[in-house]
Amino acid sequence: MTYKIRMKLKSFDHTLVDKTAEKIVKTVRNTGAVVTGPIPLPTQKKKAREQFQMCTYKRLLDIYSATNKTVDALQKLELPSGVEVEIKI
Repeated sequence: MTYKIRMKLKSFDHTLVDKTAEKIVKTVRNTGAVVTGPIPLPTQKKKAREQFQMCTYKRLLDIYSATNKTVDALQKLELPSGVEVEIKI
């Protein structure tokens, strides 16, 4: 059985998001699935009254023809604590 998986990654640190996306792409390609992305989504900027702002960086990954082996590999993958991952199957 094959799946189509959509993953959204969010973080306040753009390097952390990029490294996590790269790690996911390598893992998925090793299992034989097809990956499109990471696609950078618009950055949300929240300005404070002081002289700083908080930016939320987002990336989108689509995984096609994913098998049970791919899903198992994604579950075993250790991701950094600063990245929020949302998965839709």
